[in-house]
Amino acid sequence: MQTNDTHSSVRFKTGRPTVTPAATAALELAKVPDILVLARHIHGDWGDLGERDCLQNELAVLLELRIVSRYVLLTGSVIQVVTEADRSATTILVCDDY
Repeated sequence: MQTNDTHSSVRFKTGRPTVTPAATAALELAKVPDILVLARHIHGDWGDLGERDCLQNELAVLLELRIVSRYVLLTGSVIQVVTEADRSATTILVCDDY
């Protein structure tokens, strides 16, 4: 999993962070700390999203809408990070959980 230094500061509040059991297992298998995935998300590195979805996230940060990032691990697992519009919670999950 590569990192992109898109922004150097936290872009939005996460609320309560949660990691699903499947995401924990996938991240452990790939040897990627969940805190790294969360850090990329809150700093505006949206991961493996297309340009349109990245622009939608930029708008979501400004308008306090739901924000979704997507990261493909070296093992092939796909992790999503979802911050709710009200910023009450951020969930790290495997796409199959969603």
